[in-house]
Amino acid sequence: MAAGTACVYTSCSSIKCVQEGCGRTWQQLNVATIPSLPRSAFCGKKLASSLKAQAWLPVAPLKRRNDSKHALKVSSVLMEPRPLENTIVNVGTGEEKRVDPRTVLSIILGGGAGTRLYPLTKRRAKPAVPIGGGYRLIDVPMSNCINSGINKVFILTQFNSTSLNRHLARTYNFGKINFGDGFVEVLAATQTPGDRGADWFQGTADAVRQYLWLFEDAKNKVVEDVVILSGDHLYRMDYMDFVQKHRDSGADITISCVPMDDSRASDYGLMKIDGEGRVMSFSEKPKGDDLKKMQVDTTILGLSPEEAAEKPYIASMGIYVFKKDVLMKLLRWRYPTANDFGSEIIPASAKEFNVQAYLFNSYWEDIGTIKSFFDANLALTAQPPQFSFYDAAKPIFTSPRYLPPTSIEQCMVPILFHVHE
Repeated sequence: MAAGTACVYTSCSSIKCVQEGCGRTWQQLNVATIPSLPRSAFCGKKLASSLKAQAWLPVAPLKRRNDSKHALKVSSVLMEPRPLENTIVNVGTGEEKRVDPRTVLSIILGGGAGTRLYPLTKRRAKPAVPIGGGYRLIDVPMSNCINSGINKVFILTQFNSTSLNRHLARTYNFGKINFGDGFVEVLAATQTPGDRGADWFQGTADAVRQYLWLFEDAKNKVVEDVVILSGDHLYRMDYMDFVQKHRDSGADITISCVPMDDSRASDYGLMKIDGEGRVMSFSEKPKGDDLKKMQVDTTILGLSPEEAAEKPYIASMGIYVFKKDVLMKLLRWRYPTANDFGSEIIPASAKEFNVQAYLFNSYWEDIGTIKSFFDANLALTAQPPQFSFYDAAKPIFTSPRYLPPTSIEQCMVPILFHVHE
């Protein structure tokens, strides 16, 4: 391709960002004791809107002018993109390998029939249930993906999906959000040829299995890891930190987990881990004596002795990272009849694969029942709230049919009454 040149004036003389687009590729220039541009900065001007993921690289040594009133002139040239690879980031005196978001694909599970949320799910799927005024539950994992730089997203749907499909089309397609070379695609349950082709999705694992052929598509060949997400949780997470832990530990599967108390432990998959964070055993929604057997000393997660006494269980959030090759092997060949991740795939895999736990130490709520839905909405009114939709750095996106509620903080609202005689 033809190369072009451009000039830009800046008051700084050290440039780290060398690749436009995902913003995850960096290079430390050998310019000592000179401050650098912020991580989101770039140098140069894009020649055409069709050029994607190209880099502006300085072609001449950077020199500081003695006269501080004059800006520094920087020349740069458009280069071909480098192959996808784990990029080196200089952190202090050490180096850390960072995961390229283009090698990560996410799958959001559209949820089952949602009987515990009835009548809210009478006409819509769980992820389409409104939360916090003008938002939908599906906006949470979608926004987390966008804020994490993951732009390859599949949403699996089956029950009452009309409202969910409409919201996804209005919010995340038709140019409202630019995903570059990524995509947002809805994968609906469908009947196909073959022995089991007449079956609809039989569970979370079976839903992913029926669309494994998409992983072999040419546009997904660069994908190395698959993030499995639920569409009915309320939380804010950087998934790239999650994937980074997965890569650094050499895990085949990584499970995001939270400490849990006695009152709700039986509603989740529980695990036991060793000192290295490896999952040694996993039990899905145990009851009675089986529940008691899953108690552990959660100080291993960094909790204080008092907190560990209150929360003696390690609960799965139902959020996983799989190596793509491992996921395909498990679903196609190792456990071809297993239908669910939590009750079948994960417990069996913990015995023969490297399954790691990732502690998520922040607000998280599973909106699976009317009570949890009610409590989560009321919790949004706390001062300060544990979770807020109003975060400029990591916003929650949506396309409401009406304006979200007004947020009034640290003020008094007088109520006046006028009595007519």
